[in-house]
Amino acid sequence: MSAGAAEPSPSGTVPAGPPSVSMLFLTFLRIALSGFGGALPFARRELVERHQWLGPTEFNDLLSICQLMPGPNICNMSICLGWRFGRLPGAVAAFTGLVVAPCIIGLTLMTLYLRYGQMPFISGALRGISAAAIGLFVALGAKMAYAERRSPHILVFAAVAFLAAGPLGFPLLAVILVLAPFSILAAWRWSR
Repeated sequence: MSAGAAEPSPSGTVPAGPPSVSMLFLTFLRIALSGFGGALPFARRELVERHQWLGPTEFNDLLSICQLMPGPNICNMSICLGWRFGRLPGAVAAFTGLVVAPCIIGLTLMTLYLRYGQMPFISGALRGISAAAIGLFVALGAKMAYAERRSPHILVFAAVAFLAAGPLGFPLLAVILVLAPFSILAAWRWSR
């Protein structure tokens, strides 16, 4: 491959090229403004499908790392991806793009909610928004599982983690600490 050509990512796609610091800011601002009920589905769409800065398995891997870090996954992802492409200025730009608009909108909505939140119309609207948010996360889970379809051991551990942390109600940190060594061993054995 020539020195100026883009290297394929581990997923096999050729990335669109490294983003500028301003592009990181604008992309994470778009993610933030789209992410009603959760930004991860929109982050995947922007980072994997639209800009191709990450392949599907790279997104899953980065999300796995972000899950292990304290704090919201999407904030961790903005910092990690910003650092990857722009070091400190990139990390600051991506994180700022992600949080500036939601902070302003959140403070405004909270002020309105405290004043009008007990009205039946508002309560019903919030329940409808919750249903849409659940649908977005189910769609994100399906896309992530599809990206790992050639690695059935990953899907087995995902199902066990879902059952343990969801219906069975075990603490998420305990589930990760118990399953991580076994899933790492399975991934190592599967890749041989």
